[in-house]
Amino acid sequence: MNQHNYFVYIVTNPERKVLYTGVTNNLLIRLQQHFENKGKPETFAGKYHCYNLIYWERFQFIQDAIEREKEIKDWNRKKKEELIAQFNPEWKFLNKEIQ
Repeated sequence: MNQHNYFVYIVTNPERKVLYTGVTNNLLIRLQQHFENKGKPETFAGKYHCYNLIYWERFQFIQDAIEREKEIKDWNRKKKEELIAQFNPEWKFLNKEIQ
């Protein structure tokens, strides 16, 4: 049986002031798309230069990933910051770790 990979992720801008939560089946390509869209006002992540990965989770089933994305998006900033801090205490940009 094929193993599927779906990711819920959080990216931020270079100053770590804005958070964007998304879902994808290819995290590397999605991060590249966010970088290429930086400064473009048509998208939230582009408008606010959110392309630095600071958090991610992997799921086997897309429905689980979508449910988790919705859950995180409903959280306030403080709760998202706590989630990120558990996974990535220094809020390092993790883009180079994704292959």
